[in-house]
Amino acid sequence: MQTAIAKPRPKIDNVNRGFWDNARAQKFSVQKCAACADVHFPGSPVCPRCLSENQSWVEISGRGTLLSWARFHRAYWVSFRADLPYLVCLVGLEEGPLLVSNLVGVESEDIIIGADVDAVFEKVDDELTLPKFRISG
Repeated sequence: MQTAIAKPRPKIDNVNRGFWDNARAQKFSVQKCAACADVHFPGSPVCPRCLSENQSWVEISGRGTLLSWARFHRAYWVSFRADLPYLVCLVGLEEGPLLVSNLVGVESEDIIIGADVDAVFEKVDDELTLPKFRISG
């Protein structure tokens, strides 16, 4: 019997912990600067617009637009082999930031660039929940 190989996990630190805590609660969030109101993702220790350290994680809609996608047929990590083929997408969130994630619940022949998408959450274990996207419908 073959032992399952663990998939790579995000490194959760003080900068991105708010995002992952919110995802575990099935809330989609981005970082917002209290000084200039810039909304950005991924999180950073200082605002990319004004360099303020006064930032927080705020819940957003989780809605966006599908800007691009790719269907992966090759497992670059052995642990993803059982998932092949899988869809990776670039989403423009309603609130502005771009995000790369997985597109789920759709066949590739039904995907249309510009489609509306919604965040969904996949619980990996008690510590990690991954945000993914599904075509709105």
